[in-house]
Amino acid sequence: MTKPMPEKPTVDGLEEVWGPVWEQDGTYRFDRDAATKDAVYSIDTPPPTASGSLHIGHVFSYTHTDLKARYERMRGKHVFYPMGWDDNGLPTERRVQNYYGVRCDPQLPYDGTFVPPFEGGDGKSSKAADQIPVSRRNFIELCERLTVQDEQQFEQLFRTLGLSVDWTQSYRTIDDTSRASAQRAFLRNLERGEAYQADAPTLWDVTFRTAVAQAELEDKDMPGAYHGIAFHPVDGGDDIVIQTTRPELLPACVALVAHPDDERFQHLFGTTVRSPLFDVEVPVLAHHLAQQDKGAGIAMVCTFGDTTDVVWWRELQLPNRAIIGFDGRVRSDEPAWIESEQGKALYAEMAGKTVFSAKKVVVDALTESGELIGEVKTITHPVKFFEKGDKPLEIVSTRQWYIVNGARDESLKATLRARGEEIAFHPDFMRVRYDNWVGGLSGDWLISRQRFFGVPLPVWYPLDADGNPVFDQPIVPTEAQLPVDPASEPAPGYTEDQRGVAGGFQGELDVMDTWATSSLTPQLAGKWESDPELYDLVYPYDVRPQAQDIIRTWLFTTVLRSQLEADTVPWKHASISGFIVDPDRKKMSKSKGNVVTPLSILEQHGADAVRYWAASSKLGTDAAFDPQNPKQIKVGRRLAIKVLNAAKFVYGFPVPEGASAVTEPLDVDMLAELGSVIDQATAAFDGFDHARALEVTERFFWTFCDDYLELVKERAYGTATESTHETQASAVLALRAAIDALLRLLAPFLPFATEEVWAWTHETSVHRASWPTVAELPTQAEPSGLLGAVGQALIGIRGAKTAAKASQKTPVTRAVVAAPAETRALIERAAVDLAAVGRIENLSFADGDELAVTEIELAEQQA
Repeated sequence: MTKPMPEKPTVDGLEEVWGPVWEQDGTYRFDRDAATKDAVYSIDTPPPTASGSLHIGHVFSYTHTDLKARYERMRGKHVFYPMGWDDNGLPTERRVQNYYGVRCDPQLPYDGTFVPPFEGGDGKSSKAADQIPVSRRNFIELCERLTVQDEQQFEQLFRTLGLSVDWTQSYRTIDDTSRASAQRAFLRNLERGEAYQADAPTLWDVTFRTAVAQAELEDKDMPGAYHGIAFHPVDGGDDIVIQTTRPELLPACVALVAHPDDERFQHLFGTTVRSPLFDVEVPVLAHHLAQQDKGAGIAMVCTFGDTTDVVWWRELQLPNRAIIGFDGRVRSDEPAWIESEQGKALYAEMAGKTVFSAKKVVVDALTESGELIGEVKTITHPVKFFEKGDKPLEIVSTRQWYIVNGARDESLKATLRARGEEIAFHPDFMRVRYDNWVGGLSGDWLISRQRFFGVPLPVWYPLDADGNPVFDQPIVPTEAQLPVDPASEPAPGYTEDQRGVAGGFQGELDVMDTWATSSLTPQLAGKWESDPELYDLVYPYDVRPQAQDIIRTWLFTTVLRSQLEADTVPWKHASISGFIVDPDRKKMSKSKGNVVTPLSILEQHGADAVRYWAASSKLGTDAAFDPQNPKQIKVGRRLAIKVLNAAKFVYGFPVPEGASAVTEPLDVDMLAELGSVIDQATAAFDGFDHARALEVTERFFWTFCDDYLELVKERAYGTATESTHETQASAVLALRAAIDALLRLLAPFLPFATEEVWAWTHETSVHRASWPTVAELPTQAEPSGLLGAVGQALIGIRGAKTAAKASQKTPVTRAVVAAPAETRALIERAAVDLAAVGRIENLSFADGDELAVTEIELAEQQA
């Protein structure tokens, strides 16, 4: 049913008007009954982390996805556009700790009557020591409660933004279905030999007490200092001085390493030296990773100071003498390899201290013994952090679960590189980030985490006669039993009273890395295994839209899981959004405190205006945003208002009885220009260039409003001199055809304003209308440039009146427009419209070097 045209159209409040209508009518619902695989366009939508609040960057990137979804829907595709919520993981746990003032202690029993000390904490003054410890089950219940609240707020904001998501297809990464899917994939990885556990050096965050994967690292520039330390050759000779930034790891030293081509140290290879202070004998070895121009050219290998130490330890088969514990402090147990009384005493002084305090102990002792050589040289150097952490990572030895990723399998690595070539990246230059990541992998994917709110690893371990776990004989459930929680459910074939006793079992307490679940979003959204018909319709997906900074995590791991499980790519295209930066061109992030929350922006300017701002940026391009002066958003609001007013003006011209054809040259040329715009916008959308589609459409729309409407309005009213029924009909038909096509061209960008206007004359939604084509226009012709030329002539006439200090309504007795021959021939064809809009009684044309009004005689005064 059509909607009455308002007396004064406004963009304000359109979100509240049309959002419920779209929901009630199922405007964006995926019609699986009518869909065939060839007619489906499926989107692997990013599930935002449900912890806290959305920021303006979400609005930016999710709008990009929605533009493409709306376009494909209008092109006749059945668009599968779900929304997921990434519930589990460290961000959610941190938010729950701060929001409720609690922390998880898995040793505590469940309290069914527990009430958190408060709700709504911002965490700014919340410390672990002040938080009330609760059982794991109590903690997970609070996580569930808060994520549901956050997701409801997120959904409402996305609805306000006008995302054409099918909300009946939403999922959560922590619900039973998702847990079962993630556990099923893991069990199949395990069965095929792609998942394994190992005791190995692990990047460890001492604050969160959890392992960290390579993909979750970030380098931060930190102050440091080089210390010259003297090692003593066992066979005598000059001391060997090394430079290190971590003297506190001296008791963990296992070797000295230099480059095999470094002539300064070649005579030392194969010999041994004794460490200062601790007097432990270690070998001097050669390895190609040693840097001749760094420090002293010879390095101290410790277990473990950095990831290079891990490589040296593994490839040179060195002993493990780790001294840093899970809490980031020096372990208290006395190392067996330190035999001297002086060394034992010094280590006892270090035990239990932070690495910072331990460093001071060692440096003071080196200074006193004379084994600290030269001046301490301060530097700034990159240090590895967990991307969500506040303290430098340590490397500790732990038992963890891994999934192969090609780091140690050249065949798999080559396959993953080839899969990357099968995916079309938009923009294409983003592909190199994927290639570089695959090529630079140094270890398999560590997927286990020592956290609480996540998908449990579905394994138990039998306990031997002495009560020790047999880790190499894991007990696994059947797929029919999934999902399972080994921490609270007994192992298959056992009873709960056998937990933790000799001959019984022990449940795995670790959960999966959040990316181990998120890497399965194509499976989760498509209901893998639980709804094979739907899954076959949507998988592989058409597109994965995402941010550039998680190519190494989300994009790569999804490709990996798809390869391991299905031997295919998960999608055909990857569209990569840029970042939002502040006015100083700094990336917006919560840690920098420059994040802008979008709700107030949406309320102040309207969704269409905000969408216009987002759509104006190409994929992969960073966009600056100044909340104090959002110029682009204001331009978008002006465009939305103009759409309403221009359409109302056009619809004010009734179609003349018997009108059948567009005949006038200006009308024909305008529609020809519009046809070119349709072709350009279509090609741009097909090439994932929404910004180009908006640019060409908007430019034509303003020309249509500023020039064409002005030029033909007198003829459309039927009041122009020499106007006839046919010329009036031509104008009205052209106006109606143009506004009908323009509304559809603009619908992906301005869904609320275009829907409002469309409803004035149509029974159904513009978003279910077909995308415009050249063939549907009432006339097809090649653009002649007539509209542009006549528009310039109109500008000249207006300018001449302004120069004469006359109103634009002032009649003109006579005017002469001069132009080059080719342009003159064009504008002469629109003489009637030019004369009418300029109120010119006698309009003539002359030759000239450029288009200009050379003479004008006003009815009331002369110029």
